[in-house]
Amino acid sequence: MTARRLLTSPAVRWLALLALCGAYIQGGLVKLLDFDGAQAEMTHFGLQPAALAAAAVILLELGASALVLSGRLRWLGALALAVFTAAAALMANRYWESPPDARFMNMNAFYEHFGLAGAWVLVAWHDLTERPHGRS
Repeated sequence: MTARRLLTSPAVRWLALLALCGAYIQGGLVKLLDFDGAQAEMTHFGLQPAALAAAAVILLELGASALVLSGRLRWLGALALAVFTAAAALMANRYWESPPDARFMNMNAFYEHFGLAGAWVLVAWHDLTERPHGRS
């Protein structure tokens, strides 16, 4: 099997999408299984009411991942995860406000999150150009 044939196989595509979704699936499940901890996280970031915010984040992380992996409205799931990831970076990784000893790590996390958001936009773009009439 050639490298091109391997890399363009449906299995590799699905595994790559699973890898992109991995952190969101893990995050959604951890929040679901420790809802009190999820509420504490929402409170830490100033999101109120915390229970509603936690439920919304769980639904978004798991629901959008399901859309991406199922292929049904993949573009919508990918765009939802792009917006969520960018918003989370702006909320949690404000490196410009960090003390000097934490600035480097927060800056790396901030730009990594924006890179991931860009990857989600590419997933949406690819899905929309692959199925330009929005059949699913």
